[in-house]
Order: sequence, then C-alpha cells, then structure tokens
Amino acid sequence: MAHAAGNIPLQLHNDQVDFAAWCNYKYLNSGPGSIASVFIHEKHHNTDLPRFEGWWGNKLSNRFEMADGFDPEAGAEAWVMSTPPTLAIAPIKASLDLFDEIGMQALRTKSVKLTGFLEFLINDVHNPKIEIITPANIEERGGQLSIQVKNVDQKLFEALIARNVILDWREPNVIRVAPTPMYNSFEDVYRFVAVLKECLELRQEL
Repeated sequence: MAHAAGNIPLQLHNDQVDFAAWCNYKYLNSGPGSIASVFIHEKHHNTDLPRFEGWWGNKLSNRFEMADGFDPEAGAEAWVMSTPPTLAIAPIKASLDLFDEIGMQALRTKSVKLTGFLEFLINDVHNPKIEIITPANIEERGGQLSIQVKNVDQKLFEALIARNVILDWREPNVIRVAPTPMYNSFEDVYRFVAVLKECLELRQEL
C-alpha cells in the first residue's frame, strides 16, 4: 500500500482555478526530494502579476545575455526561477509517461473499486477498536481511507509496519491506508485486511 494517493481527476483550467501547487514525490511517484509543480491559469500568462522572478523564467532567446531587467518567457514558464535539477525531473518524466499511457479515468475507476473493496473488508472485520472515518460517499474521498484506532496507542500501526505493510500514521489515533491503482492489486487489499485482523487478534500487540 502506498501511504498517500490522490486519484481524483482535476480540470484546473476549465474550473477556472487561478493557481495550484502540489508535490510530485507522492502523486507522481517520483520519490522523496522531488521538485514540486505549479499550475498557472492562462489568463495570468503574459501579465504584470507580481511574482518571484528568476533567470530561467526569462525568454530563452536572450536568457544567456544576462541583460538588466527581466524579459519573461510566454506562459507559465515565466514562473520558473532557476535551473531545473535534471536527476529530479527524470523520474517525473517517466511517471507522466505512465499516467498518459494509462489515463486518469482508468486510474480513478480502479481506485474507486480498490477503496470500495477495502472499505467492505474492513467493515466486515466487525472490531470495535477500529472505525473508518473517511466519508463513505466515493465522490467525497480520494484514494485513501483513514482508520481511527480506538483506545490504543501506535502499537497497531507498528505491528502492521513490522509485517511490511506501508501505511501512514496521523496523530492522535488514525492510520491512513491508500491502495494505489497503478501498482496495487485487489489481492494486496485482501492480504492487508488479513494482516490487520491478525494484528487485532494478537492482544499483546495492542
């Protein structure tokens, strides 16, 4: 299980979002230390909107002349500040190629099924120590479920980690589980809940 996943198709341009920023280490699977991304609606392109300006946002045609002043590149590239780190961009490029090949709608469809299956199996455990607090309505949630752990500390989470389940802990008592549609299977979800049941049954772990 991945520790976070969005899997919600967005239409930033059509929804008239002015600006958006996001991390790529989670949502584009590019790993810790990766660069972030920004969206700038085209209505803000080629404007005098105040911004941080760096030489990499200058027009390529005269970027290396090092002239006084700032001659911005057309479009969102004017917001780029400095030389992009090539090694950090490489995994993002590879990831974007996969996203384009698979398609966001296919990923979202599988994500809904994975989290629905996960929700069904967890509810079928019928253990009063845990409760899903993520909205049941699939339109109100992304690709992860938050499980509230009642009257215990982090020992359940630690027991799951010790069994090679990758999860996320949020204080004071929430375990986040995110089956990622690009590489997690329904068997992965089934195996996770089997491990969860095992840990709940081992009272010494709690």
